[in-house]
Amino acid sequence: MNKSILFNFQVDKERNQINVERSFHAPTDLVWTAWTTPEILDQWWAPKPYKNETKSMNFSEGGQWHYCMTSPQGEKHWCLFDFERIEPLKSFSGIDAFCDDNAVTNHSKPRVKWHNEFIANNDGSIVNIKLQFEKLEDLETIIKMGFKEGFTAGLENLDQYIVSQFLLRKQNKTNTIARVSTYLNFPGHTEEAFNFYKSVFKTEFSGKGIQKFGDIPVEEGQPPIAEDIKKMILHVELPTLGGHILMGTDAPKEMGFTLTTGNNIHICLEPETRREADRLFNELSAGGIVTMPMADMFFGAYFGEFSDKFGINWMINFQKK
Repeated sequence: MNKSILFNFQVDKERNQINVERSFHAPTDLVWTAWTTPEILDQWWAPKPYKNETKSMNFSEGGQWHYCMTSPQGEKHWCLFDFERIEPLKSFSGIDAFCDDNAVTNHSKPRVKWHNEFIANNDGSIVNIKLQFEKLEDLETIIKMGFKEGFTAGLENLDQYIVSQFLLRKQNKTNTIARVSTYLNFPGHTEEAFNFYKSVFKTEFSGKGIQKFGDIPVEEGQPPIAEDIKKMILHVELPTLGGHILMGTDAPKEMGFTLTTGNNIHICLEPETRREADRLFNELSAGGIVTMPMADMFFGAYFGEFSDKFGINWMINFQKK
């Protein structure tokens, strides 16, 4: 595991609790989304080689998440999470229990109450997790079933998801000179599209050219990137006319994205100063929908994202020198 990641795992048998403290190199809204969106949960919740499959999810107080973990042999282990209390972007709690494929709880197996708290810090986010068991026997049963090892592996999957989505173009832009670009997302054919644009504009890809998810160095202790994701495009830049840049990345369903015509294109502004980045963000986003507030990213950028009041998508990216 990356040594810069905070990870505390404590078993408190006197209180029938497990307490986990885990940091992530991402803003709290991104981490919150990864914990509360079924398409993204399915990418990381189960330790490899198991896969998570959501049958249904209603993320609201009184709602449920019905899911299963499927082994390589196809064996399914069903669970049901009942959401009790939700404070958006701050915390949520509920009870997780084993069940069957019809969401009927198996009362012969342990049930556990989760409370997850999301806290911003200078380096990203910290999630504090408290698991409360009804009795010591239930806690010990979960530990014997390999909960610590499995949960640790799942959190490392989430690290990989974060790196894959937000390791942007730091290597391609080495100064703070202002520029405007257009950022395109495709569900899996970015390479085909950009080779077409390259043939039209008769220019060459910038920097290291086409970078794929498989090019991301796997840090010690982290699981390898899935084979069906490795060949997809992480980032590519192509000059067009008048100094304008087209940028692109694959955003497939396998990684929790749902692309439609209109939401797959952003105007990306890269101002010269942090102050100008804030000004552009605040004024352009007025009356619109902020999907990611301005924040310092682990890859060295000050970044935010929103749709303005006319429905146009924008990115603001100040790249530190």
